[in-house]
Amino acid sequence: MKLSRIAAAVTTAALAPVVLIASPAFAAGEETATATHPTSPTAPDRAAGDQADTDQAGKDQAEQDRKTIRAIIADPMASQYMKEAGQKAMAEGPAAMRKFIETDQHKIRLDDYRVLIGRLLNGAGPGLKEGINQLLRNDSGNLEQLRRFYEVTQHELRDDDNKVDISRLIGAGGSQVREEGKKALKGTPADRTAFLQTGRYLAQASDDRVELARIDEAWDGPILSKEIGKLLRGSATPAELRHFLEVTQYTLRDEDNRIAIAQILDGGGTELIKAGRAALHGTAADRTEFLKTGQHEARAKDKKAQQENGKDQGKDQGKDQGTGQGTGQQGQNNAGTGTGSGAGTGTGSGSGTTTGNTAVTPQGGSGAHLAATGAGDSALIAGGAGTALVAGAGLLLAARMRRAASAR
Repeated sequence: MKLSRIAAAVTTAALAPVVLIASPAFAAGEETATATHPTSPTAPDRAAGDQADTDQAGKDQAEQDRKTIRAIIADPMASQYMKEAGQKAMAEGPAAMRKFIETDQHKIRLDDYRVLIGRLLNGAGPGLKEGINQLLRNDSGNLEQLRRFYEVTQHELRDDDNKVDISRLIGAGGSQVREEGKKALKGTPADRTAFLQTGRYLAQASDDRVELARIDEAWDGPILSKEIGKLLRGSATPAELRHFLEVTQYTLRDEDNRIAIAQILDGGGTELIKAGRAALHGTAADRTEFLKTGQHEARAKDKKAQQENGKDQGKDQGKDQGTGQGTGQQGQNNAGTGTGSGAGTGTGSGSGTTTGNTAVTPQGGSGAHLAATGAGDSALIAGGAGTALVAGAGLLLAARMRRAASAR
């Protein structure tokens, strides 16, 4: 036992220096191996790393989607509904944001363009209206088609309508409108739009001033002329000039017409007064018609009635004069007639039966006419009585001469 223990101790003592010398080298080799060839991770370590990468990628995608949605809803073309839907998606999380970007925004954009294009109908010309209706009838849900119509086609159709409107204004406008309209037709779409929005009114105002001056020169009424003078001397706007020509001038014309009719009726005939009063109680058109033709027709009626009344009065006067002269002649023929004995009994009655200025011819044939007021009758009676008295005296003298002769 002792020998074996001694042998083990000797062996240990012999090997101890070798072990101690070899240990640092072994340690250095282990460190080198660790640095050059790292050890493979265990399965749980690999799963944790992949999950971290996935989470980070998800966070990055969500942030990118959030930026995309913010850009979409910040677009001036974005509707209120688009903005509300985007805000809701961002609040609900990554999945909702991804769905909004991939699907919802396109559906909303289609509806937004349809609404915008439909609103173009308000105030659109015939060409643009037809284009809009045709597009909406054939809507296939093509976003690019709707976008092009809204951004390009509508402006082309609107310019075509503007050309039609300008041509119409040129045909009906004054010299200034025609000149400026032709310039616009030769210009750009922007020139045509500017002419219809502002240029036409400035050109129309120039033509309206010329027209007002012409009306003032041709019109005799004091009220309308006075107001035209104020307007031309002042700083009236194009709208005020147009309103005066389209509305105010007719009100003032009617006031002048009322004054003119009242002056015409002063001293007028029956028919003229009747027609004039009817016009004063009628419409403005009635008064215009009276001054244009009605007054002349009424004057003609009054003149005709006056001529007919004059003829009737002439006939009556001729009839009265003939009756008076016949009665006077009969009186002359009857004057001085008697029986030959005693006082003459012949009487000549020259009295007429007419009224008015009726004349008779007295005995003696002088031709002087006396008014049939009774004085002519008295003279005729006195003449007849004198003739009878002379005849009676002659008969008495003759009787006395016969008695004297018989006595001798």
